[in-house]
Amino acid sequence: MPRHVGIIMDGNGRWAEMRGLPRLEGHREGSTSVREVTRCARRLGVGALTLYAFSAQNWARPAEEVAGLMELLRDYLESEREEILENGIRLNAIGEVERLPRYVREPLEKLRAESAGNEGMVLTLALSYGGREELVEAARRVAEAACRGELTPARLDAKGFESFLWTHELPALDLVIRTSGEARISNFLLWQMAYAELCFSDVLWPDFRTEAFLRCLAQYQQRERRFGLTSAQVKREDSQRAKA
Repeated sequence: MPRHVGIIMDGNGRWAEMRGLPRLEGHREGSTSVREVTRCARRLGVGALTLYAFSAQNWARPAEEVAGLMELLRDYLESEREEILENGIRLNAIGEVERLPRYVREPLEKLRAESAGNEGMVLTLALSYGGREELVEAARRVAEAACRGELTPARLDAKGFESFLWTHELPALDLVIRTSGEARISNFLLWQMAYAELCFSDVLWPDFRTEAFLRCLAQYQQRERRFGLTSAQVKREDSQRAKA
């Protein structure tokens, strides 16, 4: 079972347009998929689930759609509060959260604080998030730390750099799922995706429920994760671990 799954929840607008509905109705229906997939991931023992809910580039969408998405986000935080707390889920958020309107930030920060001590699955919402933006911010923080004499640039390695990322408290990313048939990563977790398995599903996000999620997990379980090694080396290490 993957420890950390990231999902690019794509296809909400197309789902609505195919049915002659306003795009926002697709996002509204997609919130049901969020609830069902989150429940399934927690039940199966996935340690961390990161959902690409609103990208830094989504601010460029029509103002009416952005406002509707913010209201849906606020409604989600309020409606799911009890389930998140009762099931020991810790809510996390990454991205330029300060750009969110106050009526979203306040319930978000409140629920983050209330769930901070939970030891179950970590549910991370990527909000006003961009992978390039995260890397630029990390590089800025590294430079500031170097200027303060807190680190020596020549001694900075990948692990040290990761400590400056928004995801530094999360386990390594194992699996990334993208729905709707698109086969691109859209500025999502660019650093973290280095050795993640990718799964592209043709299912639009509002229709992506437990069965579709399980199919993606089954694909992941059939993959051989080599991390630069040969297949023979991986099998030998697996054998040694089994004997131990």
